[in-house]
Amino acid sequence: MMQHLMYLLGHFGYFGIIIALMGGIIGLPIPDEILLTYLGYLVYKGQLSYIVCLVSAVVGATAGISISYLLGIKLGLPFLRKYGPKIHLTEKGINKTKILFLKFGPFLLFIGYFIPGIRHVTAYLAGINGLSFKKFAVYAYSGALLWCFTFITIGTKLGREWKKVGFYLSKYSLNVIVFVVVLSLIIAFVYWRKTKYNGKVM
Repeated sequence: MMQHLMYLLGHFGYFGIIIALMGGIIGLPIPDEILLTYLGYLVYKGQLSYIVCLVSAVVGATAGISISYLLGIKLGLPFLRKYGPKIHLTEKGINKTKILFLKFGPFLLFIGYFIPGIRHVTAYLAGINGLSFKKFAVYAYSGALLWCFTFITIGTKLGREWKKVGFYLSKYSLNVIVFVVVLSLIIAFVYWRKTKYNGKVM
C-alpha cells in the first residue's frame, strides 16, 4: 500500500495528498496515520513544505469527512450497512461507533480521527442523525486540523525513525492514541501561548 501512496505523491504531489486523505477518510484501506507521518518525514528531508503539506492534508481530510456526512444525510443507515463492508466498514464497527456517537455526541467527530475504524463512520452517523452542518463542521474540521497537525509534526520530529509510528500504533493502539491526543493538545497550547506573548512583545 505504501508503494501506491509513494507513487501517488510522486506523480501528483500535494494534490496526491488530498486524494489519498479523502479516500482514507471515506473508508478506503489507506494507513492514514502512517501516510501523515511519512509526509512529516518528507518535510524533515526538505522535499515538502510543512505548511502546504498540512493544508493539503486538512483539505483532503475535511473533503472526505464532508462527503461521508452528505452520504449519511442522503442515503441513510441502509446504504452504510449494505455498502460499508465493501470499503472495510464492518457491521461491528458501525454498531460500535453508533453506541459511541449516542454517548459522546458530536465530540466523537473531533476525537474520532485518532481512533482507527471509528473515524470512517462518525460522519455517516452524524448525517444519519441529522446533525446540523454548522455543528458538524466545527467538530469535524477542527478535529481534522489537530489530527493532521499531530502526525505530520511527529513525522518531522522523528525524522528517519518515522516508521516506528506504525509499530506503536499496531501494538499499543489505544494508549498511543490517548498519548498523542494529550501531547498534541499540550503542543497546541504551548504554541498558542508563545504566539500570544510574541505578539504582545512585537
